[in-house]
Amino acid sequence: MENKSEPKNGDDENSVKINARAQLIKGFQIVLDDGHSHSVIVDLPPDLGTGLGPTSLEICVMSHAGCYVTICALTAKKMRIPLQGLTVEVEAVETDEAGTITEETFDIEIKADAPADRIQRLHELTVKNCPVDILLKKAGVKIQYNVKTSKE
Repeated sequence: MENKSEPKNGDDENSVKINARAQLIKGFQIVLDDGHSHSVIVDLPPDLGTGLGPTSLEICVMSHAGCYVTICALTAKKMRIPLQGLTVEVEAVETDEAGTITEETFDIEIKADAPADRIQRLHELTVKNCPVDILLKKAGVKIQYNVKTSKE
């Protein structure tokens, strides 16, 4: 199983297929894999499952944090901004009414020897190009970003 392959249904030469597989192991323990050598176990909290891994929704939030860091690092490289550090913490709010995430707050710490306007532009380009960010915004998730910078 390949992660990226030929165009999806031939619709768009720029589209790629991303595959995932989920297999129930025991109780609510599920192994997710991408068809390569990457896998992760998801589970429900101990009151319903065994807590062996994060929930699928937690993986979604973790993926958003990881995507932001990846796109920010790639963008910083293109902008020739050497990063000395980059940390993102995300707090997501899930409401019973919506049954899913309705908002997220990002606390971002960027350590780089660059002027504030370049760091701001780095953040703007990161948000604009982060696929998970785009997906969640299209789903109606409200996202707030708190960017803190330091030079070290």
